[in-house]
Amino acid sequence: MAAVEVDELTVRYGDVVAVDGVTFEAGAGEITAVLGPNGAGKTSTIEVLEGFRAPDRGGVRVTGLDPGLDHAALTHRIGVMLQSGGVGPGVRVGEALRHAAALYDHSLDAGELLERVGLSGKERRTWRQISGGEQRRLALALALVGRPQVAFLDEPSSGVDPQGRLAIREVIAGLRRDGVTVLLTTHDLDEAEKLADHVVILDNGKVVAAGTPAELMTSGSVDEVRFGAATGLDTRSLARHLGVSVTEVRSGEYVVDAVGSPALVASLTAWLAERNEPLADLRASRQRLEDVFLRLVAEPSALVVAQQPDARAERRRRRERRRS
Repeated sequence: MAAVEVDELTVRYGDVVAVDGVTFEAGAGEITAVLGPNGAGKTSTIEVLEGFRAPDRGGVRVTGLDPGLDHAALTHRIGVMLQSGGVGPGVRVGEALRHAAALYDHSLDAGELLERVGLSGKERRTWRQISGGEQRRLALALALVGRPQVAFLDEPSSGVDPQGRLAIREVIAGLRRDGVTVLLTTHDLDEAEKLADHVVILDNGKVVAAGTPAELMTSGSVDEVRFGAATGLDTRSLARHLGVSVTEVRSGEYVVDAVGSPALVASLTAWLAERNEPLADLRASRQRLEDVFLRLVAEPSALVVAQQPDARAERRRRRERRRS
């Protein structure tokens, strides 16, 4: 059952099409990550779902409600974590959360929620006195204090230190256990890979891929070996040694254009050992979500292939629901 439905959504800003026929669903009680480069249409899509922007074409539903027409009713069912702002600089942490809690009939206990997000003992500090990472954790608490059915979390761990990111991820995973639907936008692809049940990738206002992290990471060509090592290895020498092409795709990350056979892996590690080069990571014929994302947003030919099956599947599921 879908808690969030987006059907052929189009959003324009003058002559610019920010969202171009986007279709996807977020399952009830699941975490759906919406990914994409800057300008892909993520924010515009989420703003329509939250009821802050009207679509130019298409429609959306959140818990069965139209965010525009049923906005007053929907506000008691959703929680919104903004990417920045939303709290006055002189407002104290505890005061902000207690004020938000008073807006709901069955809110969470403010003290317990502050403990969950790691802000116990910070109640009397003002927004300007807490760190950027602590501000993100307070924004998360404000989004959850009303016990939402659907939580829209915009870059929840942006600017947060490693310990804070772990705390935020634990809270988000706990929402799934509690049956809360989470729609997560993030540039942290590792976070999406670890947390999400379903991933939607947008680029240039269109859905270019959608599926579970496992489905996406097994899609496309994976006849390659990826490894991490020091920046600036002699890739020509390594390519001659292996007899295949070797490319440094990003600083300290290399791709060997060959199937990851035991013989090739042994030859690669031997070459590194001869030069006393440490091996940071080795993935034979296996992609990370980051690899999939970078391939899709960089290769126009891959986008159409990835998009078409998913769009057809979404339309088929909608027709089946209407018949039932």
